[in-house]
Amino acid sequence: MGWHATAAPRGSRTARAPGRVRRRGAAVELTHGPEHGTEAVDSPRLARLLGTPDLSWLVERARRRLVAGQPLTGSVSLADPTPAQRAAAERLLARAPGGGRSLTVRLEAVDAVLRRSGASPNGLAAAVALLTGPVTSLVQARQEEEDAWKRAHTPLDELVATVPALAEWAARIRADGLARRLGRTPDVTFGLLTGVCTALRELPAVPVVSLPAFAARVLGWAHALDDGTPLATITLSGARALTGFHDGQGAEWRREAWASVGLLRDELSSTVLTLNLRGTPALDRLAEDGEPCVLTLRQLTRKPPAVAAPMVRICENPTVLAAAADMLGPACPPLVCLQGQPSAAALTLLRGLHDHGATLYYHGDFDWGGLRIAGVLRRRIPWRPWRYTAADYRAAVLRSASPPLSPLVSQPTETPWEPGLAAAVAELGVRVEEERELELLLSDLA
Repeated sequence: MGWHATAAPRGSRTARAPGRVRRRGAAVELTHGPEHGTEAVDSPRLARLLGTPDLSWLVERARRRLVAGQPLTGSVSLADPTPAQRAAAERLLARAPGGGRSLTVRLEAVDAVLRRSGASPNGLAAAVALLTGPVTSLVQARQEEEDAWKRAHTPLDELVATVPALAEWAARIRADGLARRLGRTPDVTFGLLTGVCTALRELPAVPVVSLPAFAARVLGWAHALDDGTPLATITLSGARALTGFHDGQGAEWRREAWASVGLLRDELSSTVLTLNLRGTPALDRLAEDGEPCVLTLRQLTRKPPAVAAPMVRICENPTVLAAAADMLGPACPPLVCLQGQPSAAALTLLRGLHDHGATLYYHGDFDWGGLRIAGVLRRRIPWRPWRYTAADYRAAVLRSASPPLSPLVSQPTETPWEPGLAAAVAELGVRVEEERELELLLSDLA
């Protein structure tokens, strides 16, 4: 080879400490020896000493240790080496590495040779990186990846700072990995969550607006919130967290979920059932006959009722409204039926009635689902309880002993209009459907 390293005597300063590899956490720090710490690498000499095919096994073992975050100390062995591999190790160390069926090389000895020779003044770790490419330990790589995922979710932190009501939802998005699964990479996920948070800051939309128009204005593309896109999936999840809209699936459920934050797939599918409202020629005629009316969102946004009665009652189930129309006809006071979760049409109508000075009174099912609907409505429209307090619930349970009442299902919820109602429902543990209270409610209307 034209050059031979001379092994230093065992225990000499030159053999022990011409330079060393020091670990700090996951990173590998290269420290220079006193003789060659600032010298440039001698690439041809390094290639002759360590870059031969017969020593590739040694370089690979050293690289594995660096990747694993381990120091380049101790010995590595090769079982059943070829004569060429033994000869290459002997030339590198300028002495026989030992007999036996395996070939054993001490990494400190290799490091010392590389530093003394000038082939790699920074030692074995630097040589491995030069021969095989940059080395990142697994610990460091995992930490860097985790840091990248944390940065990808920072739009959620900024959103929660301005919309604290979404704090629990944001924590759930992080915990269940939904954005991570849909984005797949940190960079894509960051962009995805940036769009989601931009949209959620604008919700609920007041006044109501079509979903494509909202997407075009806020996100720059009318189809950004089309069904099936990652952006739509996460944004709809956040929108439901804002309104407490119930779980479900299917096109109709998604349409109503979007409508709960004022985003409309269309203006005709969102409706609300009413009785004896006035304020348009069509409503006036139906009120004279005491006939129910189904109003679409299109009607309510183009020609809403121009007046409102001083008091408007709201029920959850259409059975109540139908019975009121049958029994009272034109004499029934104005009544609005939600038919479950408040639709965009219902919210638009009730907001208009409230703005015209009407006082709204609400009654619904005494169960967790009914209380949740009432809470959703209260977050959007002010109302007062219509026989919908803790005392009313306890009285309803006593009146409804036969047939037996059904046990509660679903998850508990709060009743901010009267905290004692949720406590009473949890205590008694039975549901009282609105239909069971029909006679009492009709007596109020009469």
